[in-house]
Amino acid sequence: MMQPQIILLKEGTEASQGKSQVVSNITACQVVADAVRTTLGPRGMDKLIAQGGGNVTISNDGATIVKLLDIVHPAAKTLVDIAKSQDAEVGDGTTTVTMLAAELLNQVKVYVEDNVHPQVIVRSYRKATQLAIDRIKEIAVKINKEDNRELRDLLTKCASTTLSSKLVSGQKEFFSKMVVDAVLMLDDLLPLDMIGIKKVKGGALEDSRLVAGVAFKKTFSYAGFEMQQKKYLKPKIALLNIELELKAEKDNAEVRVDNVEEYQSIVDAEWSILYEKLEHLYKSGTKVVLSKLPIGDVATQYFADRDMFCAGRVTENDLKRTLKACGGAIQSTVQNLTDDVLGRCECFEEEQIGGDRYNLFTGCPNAKTCTLILRGGAEQFIEETERSLHDAIMIVRRTIKNDSIVAGGGAIEMELSKYLRDYSRTIAGKQQILIGAFAKALEIIPRQLCDNAGFDATNILNKLRQKHAQGGTWYGVDILKEDIADNLEAFVWEPSIVKINALTAASEAACLVLSVDETVKNPKSSQDGGGAPRGRGRGRPF
Repeated sequence: MMQPQIILLKEGTEASQGKSQVVSNITACQVVADAVRTTLGPRGMDKLIAQGGGNVTISNDGATIVKLLDIVHPAAKTLVDIAKSQDAEVGDGTTTVTMLAAELLNQVKVYVEDNVHPQVIVRSYRKATQLAIDRIKEIAVKINKEDNRELRDLLTKCASTTLSSKLVSGQKEFFSKMVVDAVLMLDDLLPLDMIGIKKVKGGALEDSRLVAGVAFKKTFSYAGFEMQQKKYLKPKIALLNIELELKAEKDNAEVRVDNVEEYQSIVDAEWSILYEKLEHLYKSGTKVVLSKLPIGDVATQYFADRDMFCAGRVTENDLKRTLKACGGAIQSTVQNLTDDVLGRCECFEEEQIGGDRYNLFTGCPNAKTCTLILRGGAEQFIEETERSLHDAIMIVRRTIKNDSIVAGGGAIEMELSKYLRDYSRTIAGKQQILIGAFAKALEIIPRQLCDNAGFDATNILNKLRQKHAQGGTWYGVDILKEDIADNLEAFVWEPSIVKINALTAASEAACLVLSVDETVKNPKSSQDGGGAPRGRGRGRPF
């Protein structure tokens, strides 16, 4: 008698499982890594991604690329997540982490096909990761943070290493100095939102500048603005969250009238309330009035007649940064404007930068904030410059908090590879082969650096293996001479935290993909969760 067939899953659901599922997941991760493979290193290429609506992004940043690829494959999405986490945690090394994870999987694909249990591989990989991290901590070079000159030198070199693989690598000296100056202006917590980045089209990259204070684009202004002075020395600054417009009072109250005379008295009261507010501001000795809400034409003209400057509709972030730099407090009333709630700065001026006018506050007493004004030709170019500088800023922040560095350019990967290979030979069983596979996977970084620069990768890797076997710990790829070099001496430096984070994230992602042996795709249900399926949930790699 035939067993009745039991249908457990909804119609249209796809389920795939077993060894073939693990192998297909590994293949999907390879495809993602191939998308960013050629962006690695100083000779890396950029990717142009066209999105819907005609938006075009040109980028070299691994996290940005995988984010924009709109990946559908469920297993490949883990690579997107680790690239994002690397970007959030450290800021740089996003391409490295994606490629490492894919290569770790690629190295064990053959063992999965030969029926080695994925959990055995996962255990070995976890052990190898721990060994590698311990080794990084052991050999990382500590830097003396007490000596300010040495610290600045270290930060500049780390920023310069980060920028050497970006679009702005030609101006890396100029920008790495600018980034270090910017980060050192912040307070001990190094808040990222205290570095304002403004983009102005036109001009050359070298026209970019760092303002030790706050700069923001001139806000929308009313009649009377032309009469206002454009430069003040040692002004008092009032930061407000008040609407200085006539209609403001009407909105805040409900008034019922039964004859025309009463209406006139309401209009008069409205004017007198506004003038009273303006008078308070004038009497407080304020020279610059900034408000988050609009400042109307009556107020603008009033300020112009009394030699005061005003700007309404200032964004919250810019207002906060002005507060941080110039001191004072944001007021929601104009009563009681004492000196301690007003900000100060050495100089306020309005300046033409490119096609825009900017308000600049410089010489602030407690300048714990700064503004980078970026210039450049095309919009995409300036945006990529901003992404590059974001990576450099994050690296400098991380280096200040963690004062140990390792050599970049594939040097640390080759050293870890040699260390793990030597260790694997001291143990027996499957672990020996699997830790050896981890060691081989690490070589993908120097290999890809060579491939992207058009070098003979096999030749250079052989030289590197030989050098590391002889104890040349910091030897890596020398892009300029098509050879190998001591990258610690060549000042190709990276914070050790970048490598530790990259290794941990890549290994975790690889273990996660390996431990999945079944994927069930539910068809898209209707909005309320019931009803017939609307289609089969088939994924595609991209």
